[in-house]
Amino acid sequence: MFQIPGFSDFMEYALDASQRGVLFWDTLRERGNDYLRHTQAGKPPLLKFEHELLVDGRALAQPCNYALLRILPRPGDAPTDAAKRAFVVVDPRAGHGPGIGGFKEDSEIGNALILGHPVYFVTFFPDPVPGQRLVDVMLAEAKFLELVRARHPDAPGGPCVIGNCQAGWAIMGLAALRPELPGPILIAGAPLSYWAGQSGLNPMRYSGGILGGGWMARLMSDLGHGKFDGAHLVLNFESLNPDNNWWMKFYNLFDKADTEPPRFLEFERWWGGYFLMNREEITAIVDQLFVGNRLARGEITSADGKHRVDLRNIRSPICVLCSWGDDITPPQQALNWILDLYASDDDLVAQGQTILYCVHPKVGHLGIFVSGSVARKEHAEFVQLLDLIEALPPGLYEMTIEDKRPDMRAADLVAGRYVTRFEKRALADIAALCGDREGERPFEVVRRVSEVNNGLYEQLAAPAVRAMSNELTAEFARRMHPLRFQRWALSDLNPMMWPLSAMAHMVRENRRQAAEGNLFRTAERAAAHAIEQALAATAKGRDEAAEQLFQAIYANDFARAAAGLADAPPPVPLGADPLRRELARREARDLLASAGQGTVQDGIVRLLLLLLNAEGAIDERAYLALRKVTRDLPEHLGRTPSEMREVARRQALLLRADRAEAIRGLSAIFARPEDRALAELILRSAAAEVGAELTMTSDGPMAVLLPRAATADTPAPAGDPDGAMKG
Repeated sequence: MFQIPGFSDFMEYALDASQRGVLFWDTLRERGNDYLRHTQAGKPPLLKFEHELLVDGRALAQPCNYALLRILPRPGDAPTDAAKRAFVVVDPRAGHGPGIGGFKEDSEIGNALILGHPVYFVTFFPDPVPGQRLVDVMLAEAKFLELVRARHPDAPGGPCVIGNCQAGWAIMGLAALRPELPGPILIAGAPLSYWAGQSGLNPMRYSGGILGGGWMARLMSDLGHGKFDGAHLVLNFESLNPDNNWWMKFYNLFDKADTEPPRFLEFERWWGGYFLMNREEITAIVDQLFVGNRLARGEITSADGKHRVDLRNIRSPICVLCSWGDDITPPQQALNWILDLYASDDDLVAQGQTILYCVHPKVGHLGIFVSGSVARKEHAEFVQLLDLIEALPPGLYEMTIEDKRPDMRAADLVAGRYVTRFEKRALADIAALCGDREGERPFEVVRRVSEVNNGLYEQLAAPAVRAMSNELTAEFARRMHPLRFQRWALSDLNPMMWPLSAMAHMVRENRRQAAEGNLFRTAERAAAHAIEQALAATAKGRDEAAEQLFQAIYANDFARAAAGLADAPPPVPLGADPLRRELARREARDLLASAGQGTVQDGIVRLLLLLLNAEGAIDERAYLALRKVTRDLPEHLGRTPSEMREVARRQALLLRADRAEAIRGLSAIFARPEDRALAELILRSAAAEVGAELTMTSDGPMAVLLPRAATADTPAPAGDPDGAMKG
């Protein structure tokens, strides 16, 4: 029954709200003071981990504002083993400062440290070196990876490189130009196909067209006296979700004023660190990537035209982590580059590339890097299964992770909470996942319009803007930017904020919270929720209007004709390099002709691929069982990771060309009694490890192979109802 609130309820609520107000404003004062302290300290990386500086990129022959740090192990971590594979975490330079990759204990850095891996972090300083270009950054990062490799000569392969957000495309470009440097690559929330997205869900991609292209980046850089303020990018991110960034974030602080401040301040220390870029850097990023979308199409070349950034040159396994909840880098932007590069599954295999992806159902963009649940699950599984990932044969895989259950066969082989499986996928699966790409075609017109507008700005406006700008006006504009202003204005620089510290202390000493059922408190939360919904509806209407305006301007025949694209054919995938494709065909023919003439090592790798079921799912339990079995193999059968990867590539190519012939060839490879006994030992031991039934026949170990992934909880491949692949 509805109860009319009394005067006592109102007084209780009024006292509670006023006390929460004092705590709220005092927290904002603390945020402002944190901002000032961080700025005065030079904006160091906000890492949870102790570290030491190894290389300062400002001292290199071609200087830039990047640096390499070594992360120091914490008490309780496994001792760092220099012979283990090193990890290099690279944070994005997209407006904010560095630190997101090691923002929490459960993080990309923390997961590697726990297992005893050497860990390094690529950081950057607030101000770019005068004249610094993107190529200087790439050269510095190459120097960093060379140093890491030199520090760990006994490690199994190159360092694992993790590129977050914008750092993802930078690392991919470096790996394309210097494929010998990195080991496995993880790109998390990284956009590589910038025109992609889904109608009604990804409004940020329309910004370039609505603003007329990249001339705005030039204008803002010229107003900044040759430097672009990263706060502009952060403000763009915030405007995507005004309901959260401009209302609920602050209301949550007010609503939970007793418990929320530590979490709020921790995040705001990173969110409030704004870094600068040179004009050359931001214009290259906008023209080549955001508006031009040239990376995945292989259209980026060096200034002298001698080098082209071709992602097909990458030889390391690539793991892509993205999320349906990410409105900044949706899965389409994270994955469609695969369709731009390869015309078919055979092209991908012929190129010798291994790509695996994991799509989270709901986490947001920042959650991909800082969410504890993502760190404990997706990132942790990636780190723990790095050897398996590097051993995967060329192809496309989806990484699926599920909770370990007691009834799972061979569950005791998995030490952690989760069981991971790598499901074989095709390019058609990516196309079905990401949807129709016809919506990307209007962006071809945007690119042409941007080129025209850039030229007009450079000729007509840029000289006047540069003449009006100087370092004094640029610095004044930066300090008065709304995101900076709201911080330093609500700090101890403002005398009106000075009494808050004492008032907040008194409130904490005499705190009186309103009862949970207080009707005024309930009404406050309802009103806050209504404001949130109104702001969300306003943002949705704005985004829908922007999309309709974009379509009206660019998605029509007149616009294409005016841009000279009326007869332009749809873009086609690059496909495998013609020479490489022909070499792969010849190699497959040669392998088929000599399927029974390989070495014992070739036969063992082929057998392991069959056991892991390269045509279906590769389960970590089967891999762990096989690794346990093969650990005691004779030393002369061992290979280095790079050698094993090449053998796996050749054997996977043979299995793809003619699986039946490849299986028949095993009988000849294992013709000698001792080799045959070794093959049978592998089969029987692996089957015993995973608890699978295996019946040997007189035809030897090649007659009956393990069921798919050797698990009771995994269905058999189509057309194989008994779960056995017979040669």
